[in-house]
Amino acid sequence: MSRDTNFYYSFLVLPARKRRAIVAVWDFCRAVDDAVDEIEPGLDMKARAAAELDSWRAELDACYGADKGDGRPRTSQGIALREFIREFNLPRTPFNDLIDGVAMDLEHAHYPTFGALEQYCRRVASTVGLVCVEIFGYHDSRARDYAVNLGIALQLTNIIRDVAADLAQGRIYLPTEDLQRFGVTEESLRAGSVTPQIRALLEFECARARDYYQRASASLPSVDARSLVAAEIMGGIYFEILQRIERAGYDVFRERIRVPRPHRALIALRLWMTSLLA
Repeated sequence: MSRDTNFYYSFLVLPARKRRAIVAVWDFCRAVDDAVDEIEPGLDMKARAAAELDSWRAELDACYGADKGDGRPRTSQGIALREFIREFNLPRTPFNDLIDGVAMDLEHAHYPTFGALEQYCRRVASTVGLVCVEIFGYHDSRARDYAVNLGIALQLTNIIRDVAADLAQGRIYLPTEDLQRFGVTEESLRAGSVTPQIRALLEFECARARDYYQRASASLPSVDARSLVAAEIMGGIYFEILQRIERAGYDVFRERIRVPRPHRALIALRLWMTSLLA
């Protein structure tokens, strides 16, 4: 895993075995996502991407069914994941939901309502969190609510940050009902200038993301605060991205807003120390 990913520093606080398991999950999920994001353009793009997702469904079958003689994983990601499925009792449903969520990108270039977008966020982000908390370990079942809320918060942050990049791929994740509410059109977004209408829209979306960070914080069981510190570091780094978007006046067009590597390390250290002192 590259040190440039926002997840790198959160995984460093884990014991070696759990870190290996998390990286295996992350690599598998990344490969599924790349099946759509990195498909070469062309008239049959959707058909080829759908076929690639079907191959990952088959790979998941092999990961969970290999012990029953139903075949063995064929990819490096599947082989690595299979090693940890039984050890950490990783649930299969979130993986299925993740593939369904990635498949939504083949059918939806726009989301009419936030309800529809929230379903997408749950499938492509909260699912990963629900797998990861099984590796982190927890005592209170509210840890799963924490994973769901944090996943939505992270994905909303991604969506706000990547408005320009997603537009280049023909996608607008911001709900159509929100665009209409603030008088923002696809053409005005493509112009790449932060108009008062776009600023008001993105301010609204950032407030919505903040709400999910707050929901995650409220659902974090105190008894599990130390075991879930890796997730807290993820949240801390992405919340910093959100704050930088706000401080930049919601200009997500000029450049991709990032948190410098040293600052990510400081966030990780601060939250890790906080968990030790709690």
